[in-house]
Amino acid sequence: MLSRIGLLLLILLGMLVIPVAAHDGEPIHGEETEGTAAEFDIVFAQVVRVGSNLLFQMVVAGEAGVTIPEVTGSVPGAAVLSYVWPTSLDTSIIGFEPEQGILALAVTSHPDFDDTPLWDEDGDGDPTNDGALWHSHWVVLVADDACGAGGLKVRDIPEGETPAVPVTWPELPILIDSPNYVLELFRNEVVVHVPHSDLDYVEDFNFDGVTAGLQVNANLHDPFLCVTGVEDIVSGDLSLPGLMGR
Repeated sequence: MLSRIGLLLLILLGMLVIPVAAHDGEPIHGEETEGTAAEFDIVFAQVVRVGSNLLFQMVVAGEAGVTIPEVTGSVPGAAVLSYVWPTSLDTSIIGFEPEQGILALAVTSHPDFDDTPLWDEDGDGDPTNDGALWHSHWVVLVADDACGAGGLKVRDIPEGETPAVPVTWPELPILIDSPNYVLELFRNEVVVHVPHSDLDYVEDFNFDGVTAGLQVNANLHDPFLCVTGVEDIVSGDLSLPGLMGR
């Protein structure tokens, strides 16, 4: 499956912004995925504007967020679990350089490290110990055979380079943003509240729904974070069939 996804990403890199006509939105519905844990088996995904926010919603067959990665006590090799909305938005819309890859909103858990140093999610006075709590990111995904044939990774920042990054970039050597959006996990739903202003009030874009596991590379460098297993893709082929609603 990863080989197919990697090939599709290479195709998508040349068409990051997909023109669409005015619409009322198009949610996407998944089918039961054999062998996938219920909490990562996607039933429904949508992005809809409500007031000043865009709500990124995903409904799964089981209890959302009930499973988090096991603690290993080490950042190298640490596991990450995620609920992801890949989009057709250009990476520049949130502050990265243009056309860097597939801009995706991700909700993640990873108890071995914290990548939201600006925020104290559990309110205990320590902003560096919250990685296990589900939280949101923007990430830029690209294909890289270093993550296995046809594999995917979060795009690395080469040593010595200082590309444009969002103000809430967590100072990791990858294209990731930690904006601390309002996040709800309730029963079988994951909902992220994204201020519409953060996306320059864009009116039309495509999206998909994905659940996946990732892993930090043992040497913490290029690739830093690889996709190691895809649980479910709503479209089945990463074709981004969903349309933002309003």
